[in-house]
Amino acid sequence: MASLHSLANSFPGWVFFCCCCCLPLLTSSLPLKGASSAHPACRLRKINFQQPYIRNRTYTLAKTVHASDKDTDNRLIGQQLFVNIRENNHCYMMKRVVELVVKDVLLTEVKSQYPYVEEVAQFLASLTSELSSCQFSGKREHVEKNLEQMKNKMEQLGENGKTKAIGELDLLFDYMENTCTDAPKKGGNKKKN
Repeated sequence: MASLHSLANSFPGWVFFCCCCCLPLLTSSLPLKGASSAHPACRLRKINFQQPYIRNRTYTLAKTVHASDKDTDNRLIGQQLFVNIRENNHCYMMKRVVELVVKDVLLTEVKSQYPYVEEVAQFLASLTSELSSCQFSGKREHVEKNLEQMKNKMEQLGENGKTKAIGELDLLFDYMENTCTDAPKKGGNKKKN
């Protein structure tokens, strides 16, 4: 069998070398059809959200704590987070929300009050770590404003603000999955009456 060096020295060998070695390298850097070429770093693997163990832990924790949430009028995790933010920046927004919830809620004194808090916090922190190179494109003022509104609402609710944030971890999980993977949006085909 001829070596790469001897193949590259003849014209047919050179063509063979380019087709087999160089072309795959060049095309591997091209964006895939359907992939977000603007923000490839703002993507998580779908498998992160398909692990029944962590999904069950997150949903169980949210359900357990949601039962003690006395405030039914306010919501921290919802579409209001995306006001004035383009869809291609939604994953970045969710990354910031998750960082806030982990730091200001899950890693505070509540971690010893409820089951599974530390496991869920570690899982969410691992997602934000995977998104460490995810950057916002455009002006950031709306992201900061929406995050500030969320923080203010949590503070206004006092201790119940943390309870509400934990009780909405299932929503946070779903929003993160829907905005940061190529998963189909939940409820996207339903028509409003």
